[in-house]
Formats: sequence, structure tokens, C-alpha cells
Amino acid sequence: MTTTVLAAGYGGSEVLTITTERLPEPGPGQVRVKVRAIGVNPVDHKTYSGAMSADPARLPIRLGSEASGVVDAVGDGVTAVTVGDEVIAYRASGAYTTDLLVPESALTPKPATLGWPEAAGLMLTGATAWHALVASGAHEGDTVLVHGGAGGVGQMVLQLARLWGISVVATAGPANQNLLRELGATPITYGEGLLDRARSAAPGGYAAALDLIGTDEAIDTSLALVAADRVVSIAAFGRARDGITLIGGGPGSDPGTELRNTARAELAALAGAGKLTVTVDRSYPLAQAGAAHDYLRSGHARGKVILLP
Repeated sequence: MTTTVLAAGYGGSEVLTITTERLPEPGPGQVRVKVRAIGVNPVDHKTYSGAMSADPARLPIRLGSEASGVVDAVGDGVTAVTVGDEVIAYRASGAYTTDLLVPESALTPKPATLGWPEAAGLMLTGATAWHALVASGAHEGDTVLVHGGAGGVGQMVLQLARLWGISVVATAGPANQNLLRELGATPITYGEGLLDRARSAAPGGYAAALDLIGTDEAIDTSLALVAADRVVSIAAFGRARDGITLIGGGPGSDPGTELRNTARAELAALAGAGKLTVTVDRSYPLAQAGAAHDYLRSGHARGKVILLP
């Protein structure tokens, strides 16, 4: 038997339920993974909040897209992995479960040096950060402004930028200024006077701006500093009229599927070599997925929130 978290309706975390199902068997090209850890992401809540869709025909909704675990069974035609392999599953629909069925193509070998929670929290934020930096057009020697540097994606952006020789000025609240410094960025606080602080922090100007939080303050500040097509956002979908570059899963955005898939092996290699760190803020039992969502939505998470089956 396998245990799975489902959204039985639309609303807040109270609609999440735990169900027990028969152990799934892999079909051709599929792999069954015994899950060790699951990454929690804002899109997981948005999926059942009603903000994206409230179509009753979609219920119940399976949640999650990234996990780590051990290959437990393989279907016909699978050649890249065998039973016992430690793997990372990304773009893994329905990852909030103890036994996950995924296509072979969704798996990346897990580095032996990477813990289960860190592996489960690597790919979505890492691939998003990779995509954002590439979409910005920034190169070695450039300076970029990052809004929301202390979050999961922000921390990945800062680390990748440092590896790629890109300087970063990043915003965060007062409590996270030291964290930004540790990740190699010049920290500034958001709020009144942000534009002046951003200008002072980079007298030579910015090549691009990355918005990871979706606020009007972030977009307005960015547009005052760089051309609209050099503003990349993963969240400000309501500002498409301004000509900014939208990436991810929102309306009118570039999903960057091929680029993100290509990045997976490099992200795993960097993390395995200790050059890329996944900060795990909190872990919750799978049965407490609702509490994990409530914490993530509070805006206080400093890194990844993880579920443990």
C-alpha cells in the first residue's frame, strides 16, 4: 500500500486529505520510486487554492513535482536506472506520496554526498534560478538586481551567479541581510527608498533585474533601472503589459522546459561537489503537508520546506 496526500477540494490547507491506495505498478518506460523526501513549493498550494482553476472535474488533485528516493521497480523498456539506484525525480506529478510512479526521463542520479531532503529540494528552485539567469542575458562581469534573494529560488540564483562570475545586489528583510552576504551578494532592504538604495549599491548600473516575489515595488524599481526586456519575473504575471520577460508556469510565460531539463544534471553535479547548497528550513511528516503549506505561505521560510514520508 502507498500513502498519498490529495486536495479533495479548493481552498486552504484544510482541504488536504491523506489516502491509502494500492501500490502502483510501473508500466512501459515507467519507474517506481520509494520516496525518501519531497520538496514543497508555492505552486503546490496555488494548484488547489482556486487561484489557477476551480474546476470540480479536476478533483481530487495530486500535489507535488519533486522528490528523492530509491528505485523500487522498473517497467519494460527502462534502461537508465535499475532497482536500488538513488535518484532525484523532477517534473514528477503527484510527488506527495510514499511510492511514486514517474517516466524514466524524469529521473536524475542522486549524488551520494547529497542528503535526501537536500536532493528533494534541489531541482525546482535550481532549474528556475538557472532559467532566470539565462533569460536575463547576464554574463560574467555583469551586475544584476535580485528581488527576494533569501527565498529558495533566490538562494539558488545567488549561488549560480557567483559561480558564473555575475555580481548580485539582492533584496531581503533585515533578518536576512547576513544570509545574502554569505551567499556572495550585496544586500539591501526592500521598502521605501528601495530605488535609491539599489542605485547606490551598483554605481555602474545593472545588466538585468530578476523578480522572484512578484510585487509592484520590485517591478517598478526594476523598470527604473533596466530595459523592460531585461526584467525577468517568475511571479508578476499581472505586469505582462510592461513588456517584462515572464518565465515559469504562469499565463503568457516561457516554461523553459528544454533548458530546465538540460540543467538537471549540472545542478546535481554542482550540489554533489558542494558548490551548490540547498538550505532546508523545515521538515514535516507527509501527514502534516497542510502545516508545511501554512508555514511556506507565511513568507518566513529561509530556504526549502520538505516533507518526509
